Amino acid sequence: MIKPILTAAVLLFGLSACQNPALQLSSDQLIGTWHVETVLDTPAIYHSPANIVFAQDGQLTGNNSCNQFFGQYTQQGNLLQLTTAGATMKACIDSLMAQEADLMQAISLVQHAGFSNGKLNLLAKNGDTLLVLSRLNDLGEPPKAL
Repeated sequence: MIKPILTAAVLLFGLSACQNPALQLSSDQLIGTWHVETVLDTPAIYHSPANIVFAQDGQLTGNNSCNQFFGQYTQQGNLLQLTTAGATMKACIDSLMAQEADLMQAISLVQHAGFSNGKLNLLAKNGDTLLVLSRLNDLGEPPKAL
């Protein structure tokens, strides 16, 4: 009787040890300018200026493909909430305007953040990926692939 219980406990402990715990996102990892690569599972338009800037003071700014936007963000570990307060309202070509609408919708749905393959993934409450971002270098360009 004790042997099967002990065996089950050892198996459960062994399986739980194999789990890879989610790494906590630090605020230092988030701060900076991020190029938008994917919006709602759609690759961003090539040469789109879409980017998101996380400032150390909780300010959020960026370019939503056509217009500039601003707002705030709050972060606690991997929990992340983005709130936009306003944006410029110039017109652009239809494809950039459509991407802008998707980007603003995605921003409003962000609840979590995490890293995968060197990219910052902004996720919905249910875990769906809303945005995939890559950090811009000091020249304002995405890092070059090796």
